[in-house]
Amino acid sequence: MEKDRICLITNDVETTSILNHKLRDKTGEYVLNQGLPRLLDLYDKYGVKATFFYTGHIAKLYPDVVKKAYERGHEVGSHGLTHEVDQAFDVLSPEEQLSHLKQSKQILEDIIGDEVISFRAPAARVDKGFPRILREAGFKVDSSVSSQRLDMMFSFGALKKLHWLTAPRKAYFVRTENIFKKGDSGILEAPISAFGFPYIGTFMRIAPVMNRATRYILYWETLCSGRQFVFLTHPNEFIDEDQETTEIERRGSNYISYLLGDVIRHKLKVKNLGEKALPIYDRELTFFKNKGFEFVTCKELYNRKKL
Repeated sequence: MEKDRICLITNDVETTSILNHKLRDKTGEYVLNQGLPRLLDLYDKYGVKATFFYTGHIAKLYPDVVKKAYERGHEVGSHGLTHEVDQAFDVLSPEEQLSHLKQSKQILEDIIGDEVISFRAPAARVDKGFPRILREAGFKVDSSVSSQRLDMMFSFGALKKLHWLTAPRKAYFVRTENIFKKGDSGILEAPISAFGFPYIGTFMRIAPVMNRATRYILYWETLCSGRQFVFLTHPNEFIDEDQETTEIERRGSNYISYLLGDVIRHKLKVKNLGEKALPIYDRELTFFKNKGFEFVTCKELYNRKKL
């Protein structure tokens, strides 16, 4: 029997300036006026219903960046309260995690007047016991795990991301005490697609040919197992903003972390930014459309699989 062909297009919306390598409120204006409209028009072209994960910070600064996606039929999810490195969910206490989740959820629900049930952690940084906090805050879906992804040494929280190596590849309900294992917590995990290399917007821009090869491998896996595609990108990858500095801000706590997570990562991530990224992304969406994939949101996937 032919396996389902399902693709989740997910978008993390924040004030990160890739070009300036820092969080910058002004970048939110570019996201609102350039990045988001460009993506929404592209999604309309292919009939994509996507999930947009917003930080509470950008939602409060620019509520229209939330409203515009919601009014075009897309799902609104939470990306936490802030994208500050020292406020990552794998370093916050359980009490702080719960507070951040509740605040971000409330901000978004007040803007759209609808329930928010899906979450993705900034930089995909979570710890094992996170499902209990998610459930207490009223979330039902997480998409912070990237099963068998191998580039974690270039990001922050690398040691905890080693759990990705053994996480299930298809969407799964997680254990209450371990988000990286199957269980009956009622929280659905939608793993970000990877096959060694991540299938995400950053890699798509940096290495388009290698990204297409990764996508073909993942496609054959889907034909065999029915694994869902979960693609991650950001509206700030599709903006042409001003460069106010060439200095690379140091966020890493030690030199190795700074070298890998700041310097090298920044030099890679600025390739094919802005309008140049659109035709590359267009080719990815064309592939899914031509192969008969159904585009669904995280909420829709949950409703199909809920216990």
